[in-house]
Amino acid sequence: MNHDLVIKNGLVILESGEVKTDVAVKDGVISAIGDDLAGEKVIDAAGLVVSPGMVDAHVHITDPGGGYRDLWEGYVTGTASCAKGGVTSFMEMPLNQVPATTDKESLEIKYQAGDNKLRSDVGSFGGLTPLNLEGGIQELNDGGVAAYKCFMATCGDRTIDGDFMNVDDYSLYEGMKQIAKTGKVLAIHAENAAITDKLGDLAYKNGETTLKAYVESRPVFTEVEPIRRAILFAKETGCRIHICHVACPEGVEEVTKARAEGVDVTCETCTHYLYFHTDELDAIGPVVKCSPPIRDLENRAAMWDKLMAGEIAFVTSDHSPCTPDLKDKENAFEAWGGISGVQNNVDVMYDEGVQKRGMSLKQFADIIATNPADRFGLDTKGRISVGKDADFVLIKPNAPYTLKAEDLEYRNKISPYIGREIGAQVVETILRGQSIYSQSEGVTAEFPGQFIKK
Repeated sequence: MNHDLVIKNGLVILESGEVKTDVAVKDGVISAIGDDLAGEKVIDAAGLVVSPGMVDAHVHITDPGGGYRDLWEGYVTGTASCAKGGVTSFMEMPLNQVPATTDKESLEIKYQAGDNKLRSDVGSFGGLTPLNLEGGIQELNDGGVAAYKCFMATCGDRTIDGDFMNVDDYSLYEGMKQIAKTGKVLAIHAENAAITDKLGDLAYKNGETTLKAYVESRPVFTEVEPIRRAILFAKETGCRIHICHVACPEGVEEVTKARAEGVDVTCETCTHYLYFHTDELDAIGPVVKCSPPIRDLENRAAMWDKLMAGEIAFVTSDHSPCTPDLKDKENAFEAWGGISGVQNNVDVMYDEGVQKRGMSLKQFADIIATNPADRFGLDTKGRISVGKDADFVLIKPNAPYTLKAEDLEYRNKISPYIGREIGAQVVETILRGQSIYSQSEGVTAEFPGQFIKK
């Protein structure tokens, strides 16, 4: 066969483990794996790790902004950041765009907003809210969403028509029943809204201003309780569920226990929960504020133990950017809660997991690519195997660099990783056989990305 592209001499992460071999591409898919392959174009990956491109299962793009969030993260800059960071596909959350993605009309608006603006491939979450139980969930299924998302924590701006809304217990229960009929997964932001909202309000009124106080207003049990409740509802309804951004080992334990009981449940954590810790947050500032919050060093170590033991299915960015003014607050309780991180998943996780903690390359590929692709039914993604999409990230190990603001492709160049030394580099990102980023050429000017419709 006359291959279009061959990646030669790299250490390739296959399903069976890493091996030094060649990978060939034809018509955007992996056509052969073996020695001495030839193609019209050759990439010499000597000294590099060739991994499946990251499938980031938790990304917020704010396109369209609806006149409210037009200066947040759009598809052009968001997917450029993905390309530079080694993310070849991602699952897009049904918020913070306006309107939120909750029915046929809003899903079509989202697809139109991304037309010819994608540098990476995009799978979509449809939203579950109290307002779309009369047909909206089925419309989203018919429109091709890969999965669904709801918030048990308070979310959305009630002054914005069409913004997202969190579920109450009834809408969660009824929504689960409807989603179960589609066979798709419901991803859940699990925090106890009544308790965290009240604790936060009390702390604010008592004059607390620090990120440490913010963390204390969202204690571990406020994650654990709604995880238990979601699992109970899943048992009652037969709905497949996934717990987003778990920030504490106690939450992971609930998922592990339920899975042992036969519940179809998985969980993720985020790069920032494995990297930062509470005592450094105030020195960094509100740019590192998120919910659930970043907890202490002991908690971080326990989360690494859970990840390495295979209890956490995958790692995501929960890329949730905003404009700088919403972060630039002296009072942490007034700042927007969300971290810009999609560009620094692969390099940080490779450094922290593989290089510093001895994670196997196979597990690294599983947690950034294979497992999220499998969980959300992205059948052509997530592994280097003949017949799969030719999506790769080429990583240079043991190559430390210090992240600068000007390195970021985000529309608003803010990130808690700025100024940090990261011990590995993304050298090139390839989507369906096409280079979408390289250190020599930068991010492609083309938009080869596609919406993945299920």
